[in-house]
Amino acid sequence: MSAMLRRKFAKTAAVGVSALSARRVLGANDRVRVGLIGCGGRGRYVARLMREASNVAFPAVADVYDENARQAREWAGADAKQFRDFRRLLELKDIDAVLIATPDHWHAIACVLACEAGKDVYVEKPVALTVREGRAMVNAARKYRRIVQVGTQHRSAPHFQKIARMIQEGAIGKVNFIRVWNYLNLSPNGIGRKPAQPVPPGLDWDMYLGPSPKVDFNPNRFLRTYRYFFDYSGGFITDFGNHRLDTMQQIMGVTAPHTISASGGRFVLQDDGDVPDLLTVTYEYDGFVVTYEGNNLNSHGVGGRTPGHRYYNSRGEWDQPNGIAFYGTDGTIFAERIGWETFPEPETPLRKPARKLERMWENVEEPTKAHAANFIDCVRSRKMPNADIEIGHRSTTVCLLGNIAWKTGKKLKWDAAKEDFLEAPEASALLTRTLRKPWDLIQI
Repeated sequence: MSAMLRRKFAKTAAVGVSALSARRVLGANDRVRVGLIGCGGRGRYVARLMREASNVAFPAVADVYDENARQAREWAGADAKQFRDFRRLLELKDIDAVLIATPDHWHAIACVLACEAGKDVYVEKPVALTVREGRAMVNAARKYRRIVQVGTQHRSAPHFQKIARMIQEGAIGKVNFIRVWNYLNLSPNGIGRKPAQPVPPGLDWDMYLGPSPKVDFNPNRFLRTYRYFFDYSGGFITDFGNHRLDTMQQIMGVTAPHTISASGGRFVLQDDGDVPDLLTVTYEYDGFVVTYEGNNLNSHGVGGRTPGHRYYNSRGEWDQPNGIAFYGTDGTIFAERIGWETFPEPETPLRKPARKLERMWENVEEPTKAHAANFIDCVRSRKMPNADIEIGHRSTTVCLLGNIAWKTGKKLKWDAAKEDFLEAPEASALLTRTLRKPWDLIQI
């Protein structure tokens, strides 16, 4: 990041902290009352972790599917209120904050309306379906002086902060290449094919679709498999890739690439989904290059394992299906959510490494609990959270740029200050979408 850009971001952050600090500060013993919007498995999981923080309650839940809301209310307590329409939850005066764990296409609308209603927000990643929606979320958080934490929990993991210090201090030499990967073998059938079906009892299908195009009910577009459709998500890169591209930017101290190119397609899977089953993206930053690999046709990933080391989501004996590798002139760091490793460069007759790096590996704790606790602490203190909405927006943007490069088939140049492409109107058109009425509830 240039010195000028660092100064600009520091000034923006200072203004944000000042504005947040002007709000009422809850005491350490005051109860924080959180409403859960989106009561599926992820929402209930994070809510449970959030409630483990001191003096936190969930007095209301909302979901367009009654069964999900019922399960959440059963956990939250008999006195908890239950809604289909989250806007009724936002009307409650005794709610301090909301946890948004809806499908991705609803994130921006729910977040902006929550900010307008005076609620702090924890919103799952990706922050939004388009770049313009993400910017609307940042603007709403600043306008209404709200704490908005994004669910990129790597930001609350101490080992990533340690890796950032090591790399920025030159522990592995100069880093010019970074590899980010997510592998999951869904071949040959993927999520399968299912015909249109009657809407299940207790589901408001029209509101579930919300701002996305109206289609008949199909179970593949609902619950666990919605991320395989561009109508509701950005695919593998905005789901799994978002975490690791965010961590890459954190460690390298950057906020945006300047060029993006992509390749991929649907090569094997013949199912209802429309996102690529293989996507590779190349990002050029100042001084280094990043590649992203999203592969739904193989589960091996980078391969190579240290005995006794746990690896995130690994299922075989040797696979590393998810990770980030930083390749430096004096060594390499492989990093994941629950561990990291260093590999020193070998000395050769032609080259002696400038720095001595020790071979090591370390397992760490999964950081979602710490991330949820950080949000609750910031609701009370009005401090800027670890994954503020500006950070989350810029990291989601990187993922969305990869999808846009793939859709256009062009190498794109990105103006991060203007948040627009240079001389690529067909790419610029994909920075936003038309929200379906009557769910066009925010301006983007």
